Amino acid sequence: MSEHTDGVGKITVTAAGTGEMGQRYLASGSRVAMRLWSEQPTSSGKPQAVRDYETVGYVVSGRARLVTGDETLDLGPGDSWVVPAGVEHTYEIVEELTAVEATSPPAREAGRDAPAG
Repeated sequence: MSEHTDGVGKITVTAAGTGEMGQRYLASGSRVAMRLWSEQPTSSGKPQAVRDYETVGYVVSGRARLVTGDETLDLGPGDSWVVPAGVEHTYEIVEELTAVEATSPPAREAGRDAPAG
């Protein structure tokens, strides 16, 4: 259920839409949006992607690797990361992962969040 008062909004988990890659769309404003990756299964990574939005994230549980060009960042519970807009990258899920990300501008708008491939 969404509740909005004077531009302030709330998205309940039951009302959060799900994207094609398994992400749950949380609160979203005109300049930033949040999404939840809940219990994502292990994977060896998808094709590298370049996005036109900046991403900052926080690992709640599990482990992942963020691969950008020649650099690999190991991410675990309590770690946060940033991927600037225009940087080619992919994530490898090492251990079932739950993470929260914020994207600016909102990833869901204008088809920015389409799967890579």
